[in-house]
Amino acid sequence: MTDSRLTEQLLKLELELMDPKRRRDPATLAHLLTEDFLEFGKSGRTFNKTEILAAIASPGAGQDETLQVEDFQARLLASNCALATYRINVRAPGISSLRSSIWIRSTNGWQMCFHQGTVVPTR
Repeated sequence: MTDSRLTEQLLKLELELMDPKRRRDPATLAHLLTEDFLEFGKSGRTFNKTEILAAIASPGAGQDETLQVEDFQARLLASNCALATYRINVRAPGISSLRSSIWIRSTNGWQMCFHQGTVVPTR
């Protein structure tokens, strides 16, 4: 089941997490991640919420990257759970990755509880 409103909401939140201006202040992004957040990074490492917020705040972390999101889709898995899938192309140095995120809707709104990035050949 897909829904254009859900797709718009989750795309907006995913882009907020990628926005270099927003990433400079992890406290502003912390509300988008659940306390038990887990990421399988494109590097193969795993990160929890504390580690990912520290990583994105480190000097130079992705701040020169121009990201292009393609093929964004959202699917409602349950009334309060959704899966977002998409492809990211980083224009320089020419890297692509497939991304997936699980979002949970609570009284705090939508929060990401899981994210995975897998490097793939560029098109």
